[in-house]
Amino acid sequence: MAFGLFKKKEEKKSQGPKYYNLKVAEVVNETSDAISIRFERTQEPIPYLPGQFLTLIQEIDGKQARRAYSMSSSPFVDEQLQVTVKRVEGGLMSNYLADNLQAGDELKVMEPMGSFTTEYDPDNKRHVIMFAGGSGITPMMSLMKSIITQEEDSIVSLIYCNRNIDSIIFKDELEKWQTNYEGRFHVIHVLDDAPMNWQGMSGLLNHEMLKKLFERIPNWGHEKTTYLMCGPEGMMKNVDSLLELEQIPRENIFKESFVQGTIDKAIVGKEEGKEEASTEGPADVTIHYDGDTFEFTVEPGEFILETALDNGYDLPYSCQSGLCTACRCKKVAGEVKMEEDEGLSESEINDGFVLICVGRPATQKVELEVG
Repeated sequence: MAFGLFKKKEEKKSQGPKYYNLKVAEVVNETSDAISIRFERTQEPIPYLPGQFLTLIQEIDGKQARRAYSMSSSPFVDEQLQVTVKRVEGGLMSNYLADNLQAGDELKVMEPMGSFTTEYDPDNKRHVIMFAGGSGITPMMSLMKSIITQEEDSIVSLIYCNRNIDSIIFKDELEKWQTNYEGRFHVIHVLDDAPMNWQGMSGLLNHEMLKKLFERIPNWGHEKTTYLMCGPEGMMKNVDSLLELEQIPRENIFKESFVQGTIDKAIVGKEEGKEEASTEGPADVTIHYDGDTFEFTVEPGEFILETALDNGYDLPYSCQSGLCTACRCKKVAGEVKMEEDEGLSESEINDGFVLICVGRPATQKVELEVG
């Protein structure tokens, strides 16, 4: 990718992802509800790109759970691979890791994935404006450290929204980077609940506040500015609409979505009464994968991948959130309703590709081919 591009690439699908068993070197308490997991160096370094995520695999309550967490380390700066995890209310994996993980433990992980990244060139001269909310700071840390250290003529401005001052992840580290790279890295904190002596911005990010924020950071023009966002869905929709009011070109805006795994989403959906069946009755699903054919029945409202795994079928998958595309399938017959489609490009969707981790049958018969 060239200057300023954070686009989703149509990556060539491999025969299968790589897995690693990594030993935990340290568990760092970043805030009261967020931890960073640093892994010991492996004999052969694990290649990854800034902004990518790592899928952690752990057996919990007799069932294998997989969750994707962005890396907060940079391959250009940090010797140890690091992911950062924030507790999610009712989150199976996030709470397990925060409550149980210790130095010396081993975790099975899937190779790094994700396309919220860019290439680096020492001749680049760009301004990257980042909007982060809560744990959305995680991939931004990886990207910021990489841009600042690899491109001497580029600058980064970070607008970081949090609930209160105690919930700011990497607060001290961000201050150190801002001090060490004064003039090239700018941090502006926005708090929902600010203390009495707070000198920064507070309240909901609105158009008036955005105008004030833009007055505080350099203006390099649309040609040299890229806008990134990562955080809660509501926050990103708000930022999206505010940038539209400022007439920022859509091609300059890129975002990374954090979505709970399908297991957690199914639980939330049932509790809130929002789960809707895609078919009136059970659907017959056929999946072709690596020379094998799997046939099973999916009950109304259930996800295709989850049902296949419950039936003991070994299919490729990673994040279970519709982001990594490891479970990508092409429709042979029938229709699939996806809860999320962020992981697929428009051309892939038009060509009939679906993600079965977030997909439910929309017809009584569905036939798919993995790949």
